[in-house]
Amino acid sequence: QVQLVESGGGLVQTGGSLRLSCAASGSISSIYAMGWYRQAPGKQRELVATIYRYGTTNYADSVKGRFTTSRDNAKNMVYLQMNSLKPDDTAVYYCTGGQSISSPQYWGQGTPVTVSS
Repeated sequence: QVQLVESGGGLVQTGGSLRLSCAASGSISSIYAMGWYRQAPGKQRELVATIYRYGTTNYADSVKGRFTTSRDNAKNMVYLQMNSLKPDDTAVYYCTGGQSISSPQYWGQGTPVTVSS
């Protein structure tokens, strides 16, 4: 079992930046897909970013060009750099991991991000 712990969320103004970190309790090198989901109040959970074992990334259209995800398999860390933040980015962000990004085996507890207008 791998436990994921997110950090780095908080309150930021529109146009600002935040960097989320996800620390894994075990090795992530064999985990095929690490990702970030988010859920805003009253909305469905949304897949924001995915990074695969060898570095390939995918992003939701809503964050493409603004968010960048990376992983450091040696340190068992995953990151989400969020730039040009908008109020619509306000949500709880979850780090995930598993063999399928659509049904991750591992979930973090979430870290809240609030973007003020």
